[in-house]
Amino acid sequence: MSELSTFWHIWVSAIVIGSMVACGILLVVTKRGQNYDEETDQTTGHAFDGIEELDNPLPKWWNMFFWVTIVFGFAYILIYGVGDWRGFSNWSSHSQWEAEVAKAEEKFAPYYEKLNAMGPEELIQSDEAMATGQRIYASNCSICHGSTAQGSLGFPNLTDNDWLYGGSFEAIKTTLLQGRQGAMPANGLMPNMTESQRNDVTAYVLSLSGREGSGDAENGKPLYMQACVACHGVDAKGNQAVGAPNLTDNIWLYGGSEKQINFTLKHGRNGVMPAWKEILGEDKIHVLAGYVYSLSKKDQE
Repeated sequence: MSELSTFWHIWVSAIVIGSMVACGILLVVTKRGQNYDEETDQTTGHAFDGIEELDNPLPKWWNMFFWVTIVFGFAYILIYGVGDWRGFSNWSSHSQWEAEVAKAEEKFAPYYEKLNAMGPEELIQSDEAMATGQRIYASNCSICHGSTAQGSLGFPNLTDNDWLYGGSFEAIKTTLLQGRQGAMPANGLMPNMTESQRNDVTAYVLSLSGREGSGDAENGKPLYMQACVACHGVDAKGNQAVGAPNLTDNIWLYGGSEKQINFTLKHGRNGVMPAWKEILGEDKIHVLAGYVYSLSKKDQE
């Protein structure tokens, strides 16, 4: 949880205090020359649909209530502060959050210490560990990979045993701890690739999974060897060291239609998997890695 910068502390403080001061000035200015006990038949000159606005003062109760809210606002600031000043109570929502997190971590430390002593196969066999991992997944990972972990366009399926960076327990744990930064350059290693050449490469890539495209696959093969082989390999099986996907299995992260493959080739892709080490901590990541690992293990059974 990050703190606001000094600029935003000052900005928020200026808006809050300035608004209350401005409201007080407005009440004082509008009260001049007016008596709450007197009403008038004079109008403000504004009329709409036959309805005229009388130039009467604000109701006394409304005016007093407004002043009470302004006084309450300043009292609240003195007690709880504004911006990065914590007021006379020295309380802040951030410090409260930190205290509650520390209390929870202290309470559950023995539990996670027990789970961290388990290896991947032992984690998978533990219903308790899998239930904990599933809860961590649902709270932090499901927004991208889905509640069933089957992913969506641009977010990998975690249940099919097809992994960009490796599907071993250690590889998954490393991915969670450090995050991943995928980079598919536009046109591969041929920045001047023409549209016709791109169509041919697309046709060749489609042929690798037994399909046909509108381009010439035979012409696309030598272009593939020039533009794509460095990452995806001669056999197009991919390279988990750099996160280059297998192009032969008809499993596609950004869509496998001819149009989608051509678009990926033309514009490139930049996928980001955030690092969770600072957010979850290594203890929870160990359990989460076990849960994610179990999802693809089920696919093998």
